[in-house]
Amino acid sequence: MEIQIKDNKIFAPLLDKWLVLKPEEEVRQKYICRLVDKYGFSLNQMAQEVKVSNSQRGQGRAMADIVIWKSEKDKSDSNSAKIVVECKAEHITIREDDYFQGYNYASWAGADFFVTTNLKETRVFRVQKGKLPKKLEEVVNIPDASIINNDKKVSELLKQTKAFTRDEFSKLLFKCHNIIRNNDKLSPEAAFDEISKILFIKIRYERNNTGNQIFSKEEFKQARDSYEKFRPKDGLEFYQFLFQQAKDEFKDDDLFDQNDHIRIRENSFEAIVEELEIYNLSTTSDDVKGIAFEKFLGRTFRGELGQFFTPRTIVDFMVEVLDPQEGEIICDPCCGSGGFLIKAFEYVRAKIETEIHEAKENIKKEFYTAEYEKLDEKDKEAVDQKVNDLFTKLNAELDINNEKSRLRVLSYDCIFGTDANPRMSRTAKMNMIMHGDGHGGVHHNDGLLNVNGIFENRFDVILTNPPFGSRIEKSLKITEADKYRDQARINKYKKRYGSAYEKALKQINDNLNKPLLDLFETGSLSTLTEVVFIERCMNLLKPGGRMGIVLPEGVLNNTNLQRVRDYVESKAKIVLITSIPQDVFVASGATIKPSLLFFKKFTEDETKKYSEVQKNAAKAIKKKFTTSIDPLKKKLSLKGKESLNKEEKKKVRAELKALEDQMIIEIKAQIKSEFDYEIPIAEVEKAGISTTGAVIENELEPLAEEFKKYRQENELWNNAFEKVEYEIIEEDIYRLVANEPEVFYEKS
Repeated sequence: MEIQIKDNKIFAPLLDKWLVLKPEEEVRQKYICRLVDKYGFSLNQMAQEVKVSNSQRGQGRAMADIVIWKSEKDKSDSNSAKIVVECKAEHITIREDDYFQGYNYASWAGADFFVTTNLKETRVFRVQKGKLPKKLEEVVNIPDASIINNDKKVSELLKQTKAFTRDEFSKLLFKCHNIIRNNDKLSPEAAFDEISKILFIKIRYERNNTGNQIFSKEEFKQARDSYEKFRPKDGLEFYQFLFQQAKDEFKDDDLFDQNDHIRIRENSFEAIVEELEIYNLSTTSDDVKGIAFEKFLGRTFRGELGQFFTPRTIVDFMVEVLDPQEGEIICDPCCGSGGFLIKAFEYVRAKIETEIHEAKENIKKEFYTAEYEKLDEKDKEAVDQKVNDLFTKLNAELDINNEKSRLRVLSYDCIFGTDANPRMSRTAKMNMIMHGDGHGGVHHNDGLLNVNGIFENRFDVILTNPPFGSRIEKSLKITEADKYRDQARINKYKKRYGSAYEKALKQINDNLNKPLLDLFETGSLSTLTEVVFIERCMNLLKPGGRMGIVLPEGVLNNTNLQRVRDYVESKAKIVLITSIPQDVFVASGATIKPSLLFFKKFTEDETKKYSEVQKNAAKAIKKKFTTSIDPLKKKLSLKGKESLNKEEKKKVRAELKALEDQMIIEIKAQIKSEFDYEIPIAEVEKAGISTTGAVIENELEPLAEEFKKYRQENELWNNAFEKVEYEIIEEDIYRLVANEPEVFYEKS
């Protein structure tokens, strides 16, 4: 079938007439062609612009752009339709709650499948009969003409949900992995690096094209043939040239070394491109790509790099406990594969999406009133158009390419991480892109050192699982190699962060050739990495900031680390300690029993109060001990004939030390009694994962709920960021900021 367009009109075969050429109409007619050519349906079993009168009040009209029946007879007998399609103009991104009219029709007409399309992206949903669900359930595809009458095959299609797609995508990534291992004999980790490169090439290609073009084997061959005609003698092979372009596009992200190249042969590259061509990575939904990629990561790196993966149930719990808000800046200085950052990003994004959904529901309440029901079709259509326009404007808040959008601010200004392992920092970026972005703040860098947007007193929330059990050598010094040298980027960051960034650079520049441990107070107490990272995280937090950290249980109960615990308690309040079973981390190769610790760094007022309490306690207790300590010191200071002999000195020194130790204990006790607060402690026996990685009962979920109530009742912290409100003013919608209207979309 071919589209017929002339004199600003387009032919609609289902109506057998010419219509005004509008963007939505062009999308509809092109999709009808796809239904005929690709799915094999006949025009006789389809209809266009079908309405129903018994729609649900407050939901607008129930109408469908295209309806498909099982057969021409079903259509003529007015039986239930099988598939309902709603079309939007090509520039409008698909948000499922914008398709309420089509879904409304599909639900009341008894259809099984509801399709949303703007041609760039097509999504298929399973219809829940006779009701409007809170969330639509996405499936893989609609049936074609050859199986639409086969109930068993249609039923199978209805079961192929996103979980099915995730599993398929994950299996496909393993298949690609095996192609490299078999053809190119690379280790699992090296094979993963090569798949990452191909995925970046694919993402770049599919993002930069219309969204309709997939980076397929055919597309690759055609582009290669064109390239070869003009390739200079010393020019790169085409697949290496594509990787060079991807490196250039992501160069600000430090993903790849500029000298890096693809290390597999071209036929392996082609085979992988062919395997991946069924997915368009610019339109496949983030939760499909992201979770599939995470599964692939988990299996690829289990063992050697298992320490870089915090189990999902732990990540979910820690994010729930700290409850990050929109506008808060979040960091993980040992981000591994990016688990904490991704969960925090998704957690805040879900809040934004909920608020946008609520704003849309409020618009529907405002426009779809009892008065609306009395309007004629033409006036109803005008109201529907207004509602659709307002929805489209609201969607700009969820467009990562819109610099004013809430999602853009979350992605570019609020998510930061570092990892000292280059493969892991690259993996974290890849993982975040697959989950919907936020990768720009992730860097390959030692987490103890400042880099770009990661420096002291900057973060509201820190979530991390630092390396356990290793030590920082006392001989390890800060060297010229640690200095950040890209002057163009330094200037960019100075402009972005101001004087705070210039101060941050001094951490390295003013300490060259000094031991790394000298940067930290705890460096003199312990060389354990987990101890030094506690202080690093404290330093990174703003006053009043919150931290969740995975630590070995020994940090809490090892007598040798008492001074470390004293240090922590002088800087922050402990808001929760959760002991978890060792089983949880066994699947990722860990052998130490962990605990989850949650702190809130002192606010400036709390710091002053603690210092005052500390000073007064020291003064009062020292005064109490003076009468006992001074005579002993006097005895030790005696000279000449009056001086004590060796045995006497030893005895007096022992007495003096015992008194001083007792004095310190009493000072601490006095501080604790005056700076007193409750510390909730929970022990969990089942945390959702067994030693083999199997899913089991998860006691962390109810614990998170319980803690949330406790935290709110006791006002452990206040959420500084309020819910965003929207207001319609003269048929335009605005975001209210401090009660002032603000435009967040491109005005036409």
